[in-house]
Amino acid sequence: MSLLGREEYVEQAYFFRVLREWIDQNVPVQEVLLSVREEVLVTTKLPMAIDFLVGELQLRGRIGDGMSRLKHYFTEFQAFIMRAAEDERSKLDFRIALQILEKEADYLSQNEMNLAALFMYHFECVARNRLGYDEGMLAIAEHPAYPEAWRSWIGRIRFELGTVDFSDLVYVRSEQHVADVAQRRREPDYQPAYAVLFDRQAGRIAKANHGKDPLYMFAALHRQLGYPAVPRPKPKSTAPLFDPPVENRFQRLESRVALLEQEQRGGLDLTSFYKKTELDSDEGSRNPE
Repeated sequence: MSLLGREEYVEQAYFFRVLREWIDQNVPVQEVLLSVREEVLVTTKLPMAIDFLVGELQLRGRIGDGMSRLKHYFTEFQAFIMRAAEDERSKLDFRIALQILEKEADYLSQNEMNLAALFMYHFECVARNRLGYDEGMLAIAEHPAYPEAWRSWIGRIRFELGTVDFSDLVYVRSEQHVADVAQRRREPDYQPAYAVLFDRQAGRIAKANHGKDPLYMFAALHRQLGYPAVPRPKPKSTAPLFDPPVENRFQRLESRVALLEQEQRGGLDLTSFYKKTELDSDEGSRNPE
């Protein structure tokens, strides 16, 4: 598979965004697919792909399996993310998965694309959502944007993750490491025998994050180099649903409704509303019964 045209990725980003927005409104996925199919450009291959996904959804009840069958249009990484979102054992939310695919398609539609930034985005998606490095790295390596040098490196570090610091893996393949080796050996013309994949700035950030959580390196790459950030679920709001005066009014209404229900059942107990006096407390102390 080769990279699609810009027009295809623009429509894909729109497709994933509209699908997420309609799902937030509790609209069935099948209805959304049929509706979006009429909106996307017929000059692209996306309408035919949506028709196939509708058939797979009716037959198997999953979109990810259908995307896996359209290897000439959807990448293995896109299918992997969608399968993970539809897996009951996975913690990846379906809406977050659609945001991930939307942002990736939007980045691929840009004229200038940084392969290092794209790889970091793919890797962060797998790492942050705990999707599993084994299958995740295989899906990343099959992406058509990566040339053979990138695919070979991704396939090799797949077996080193967990035993070697990820920041060290990035640093070794950076221009910063080449400059450090040349300075240490006092060889200004030093050239490594392997392909250099990351620029000097990315190498410096990787070197500075040695021994740290990879999430810190991802955040630094976002801040310093403008690498695309992975969508994350919004934290749950702890603020009350209503303003305090409105909340108090609802509580009083609930109390009144509870009293009306007790009265209809004939079991209204008014003793809880009696005001306790000092005489009652004295009698209660003399007569425990």
